[in-house]
Amino acid sequence: MTLRIGFLASYNGSGMRAVVQAIEAGHLDATPAVIISNNPDSQALVFARDRQLPHVCINAYRAGGEDAADAEIARTLMEAQVDLVVLSGYMKRIGPKTLAAFANRILNIHPSLLPNFGGQGMYGMRVHEAVIAAGVQESGATVHVVDDEYDHGRILAQARVPVLPDDSAQSLRERVAEQEGPLYVQVLQRIARGELYLV
Repeated sequence: MTLRIGFLASYNGSGMRAVVQAIEAGHLDATPAVIISNNPDSQALVFARDRQLPHVCINAYRAGGEDAADAEIARTLMEAQVDLVVLSGYMKRIGPKTLAAFANRILNIHPSLLPNFGGQGMYGMRVHEAVIAAGVQESGATVHVVDDEYDHGRILAQARVPVLPDDSAQSLRERVAEQEGPLYVQVLQRIARGELYLV
């Protein structure tokens, strides 16, 4: 089954890049159907434009409010006939219309071993700072299904990395980030091969 994937990214979209590159290399049976960013200056949109992939900026300012932006995102994904939505550093909460249109078909990657160090306000460097402060010996990345709670949906896969005695939040972030793209690709490969079902 060739998956049609829609991406939502706010900044660099490193997970999206890894997935698109896996598709281009023939390692993943999928099509990048559309790339959406809420940030008109995002490198994710530059990446999409350079590769001539369908892309659009949708945000509350341009759409006329959060509800209107949510409706436009859902409509754009449906018009692109997307099977799965992949979040890649998307810094906005997914709205109810998009959640309803793609129930159990929106995936996110979080830079910790959920359910630990997740929830509202836990993103980016804050996660790694909390991991270091807690003194745990292991962290990693988690791919999960998105629902209406932050970092809450069904866990699909995790990649683990050690927390080293001399780690800073930055060095830990870099080690976790190395796992994120490959983990996303592995999960999508399993879905495409019919080995992993979301519903």
